[in-house]
Amino acid sequence: MSGAAPPRICHIGPRKCKPAPVPFLGADSLPCVPTLERVPAPALVLAGIVSVQFGGALAATLIPVIGAAGSVTMRLLFATVVLLAVVRPRVRGYSRRDWATVIAFGFALGLMNFAFYGSLAHLPIGVAVTIEFIGPLALATALSRRPKDFLAVLGAALGVVMISEAFSSPLSELNWTGILLALTAGGCWAAYIIFSGRTGAAFPKLDGLAIAMLIATIVVSPFGLITVGDSSPSLLVKGLGIAILSSLLPYSLELIALRRMSAAVFGILLSLEPAVAALAGLVILGQRLHGIQLLGMALVVGASVLIMSAGTEKDPAEAAAT
Repeated sequence: MSGAAPPRICHIGPRKCKPAPVPFLGADSLPCVPTLERVPAPALVLAGIVSVQFGGALAATLIPVIGAAGSVTMRLLFATVVLLAVVRPRVRGYSRRDWATVIAFGFALGLMNFAFYGSLAHLPIGVAVTIEFIGPLALATALSRRPKDFLAVLGAALGVVMISEAFSSPLSELNWTGILLALTAGGCWAAYIIFSGRTGAAFPKLDGLAIAMLIATIVVSPFGLITVGDSSPSLLVKGLGIAILSSLLPYSLELIALRRMSAAVFGILLSLEPAVAALAGLVILGQRLHGIQLLGMALVVGASVLIMSAGTEKDPAEAAAT
């Protein structure tokens, strides 16, 4: 979120993460922002996507300095502190099943971000986001059971093969570490979708998100605090900026947009994430993709639009939550 996203708690993005990636954010969870309420909902969603992916590209500049674990820890730590201060979640009155759900949600969130940031050390961000997208696409297809969705996922799989450069490079020269990390992030993204829906059913407003973010931070921190502790003030400022761009800002924008937008339309807009990630990689990191990679990205985006356009069918996360 991944970027994603996440998103996206991610990001995100992973950003990042179903037709309605923050189902547990009630309409009254944040104060009304009259100015933003007048902005068209699709514009808010697009702004959130840009924020997540440029936040991810900015995070990629931290990874060579403090590593993937340090970068994820910094992002989650800043975002969690802000959420806990604002939300002050209630921790009493929940069943063991509720706690098992939110703990699983937190683990999925933390591992998704860890794997995705790890992939950014090996792959261009546009490639990583596109490969990661296979996770939620496969979940949506499995839950929809529409024959054309299975064909769409096959097309997306072909797109991933193309963007990984498997057609133009010997298998021994492919960056398998980056590819496997991005696929792992995609699998965690699918788990995030399932457990986000279940968390939304068990916890009010932003309470589930705040608790899950705290758990994700605890999961990742042992691997990243050593390098974060050596960070300079400028790196800490950059980490705060990443937390805002990749988590806090897009969540707020999406929440306001989803009050006035169907989940299906949101999902179609979300399909633009790989393309926006490629743009962010070009602008911030100078990463250029080859023609066959751009074609592969187009296949994944097209497959996502096809799968997410089923506006009359039940949301994947909603189906998984029941």
